[in-house]
Amino acid sequence: MTTPVRHLPGRMPAWAKVVTAFVLVLAVLFAGIRLAVLPGIKDLFGTETTDRSGPALLKSIKDMSRFEAASGNFQVVVDLEKDAKYLPDAVRGSRTLYVGAGTVDAYVDLGKVARDDVTVNEDRTSATLRLPHAQLGKPALDADHSYAVSKQRGLFDRLGDLFSDNPNSEQAVQKLAVSHIGDAAKGSGLTKRAETNTTSMLEGLLRSLGFKDVRVFYGT
Repeated sequence: MTTPVRHLPGRMPAWAKVVTAFVLVLAVLFAGIRLAVLPGIKDLFGTETTDRSGPALLKSIKDMSRFEAASGNFQVVVDLEKDAKYLPDAVRGSRTLYVGAGTVDAYVDLGKVARDDVTVNEDRTSATLRLPHAQLGKPALDADHSYAVSKQRGLFDRLGDLFSDNPNSEQAVQKLAVSHIGDAAKGSGLTKRAETNTTSMLEGLLRSLGFKDVRVFYGT
């Protein structure tokens, strides 16, 4: 007579443990989504932010010889998508749509003007100046006017954000926005405008000092 096999109480098959763990993870994710959308729950379990930063310390002071002659405001829409090989986007992958706003300044470095670059006649009525060409400064991203329009992330990416020190980092799209803004500034004619404004400034300044003929050139 065959004795029936009895399962020991408290034992769970390995496949059941895996399924249970996966279900628990999904439950946590869905619970977080429901808490975020239910009215009143967000305030009940909201976090409080406290700024305990120390005072800012002055490290150094640098004298500037640049004449900031023009500034351009730019806006770019960054669409960054990251895919994983052999995995669907719902499992692993992300796509971020980001609006980046920033400024780029154009300047003329008057500190590079040598003594031979300035010529004045004997009666001090005529002056000729030769200046270096205008240059573009580094693009500066405006955090107050830059924002993410949408974010799509796969399951693994969402789980990674839960254990990350910097969840939902926008560093990649911010760097792309700065790069695109810098490229746009190069073809915007901003340096030409800076040279025109610098010429107008110097002409007005020297004429107020008694010079009648003022000529400004750029380049070597």
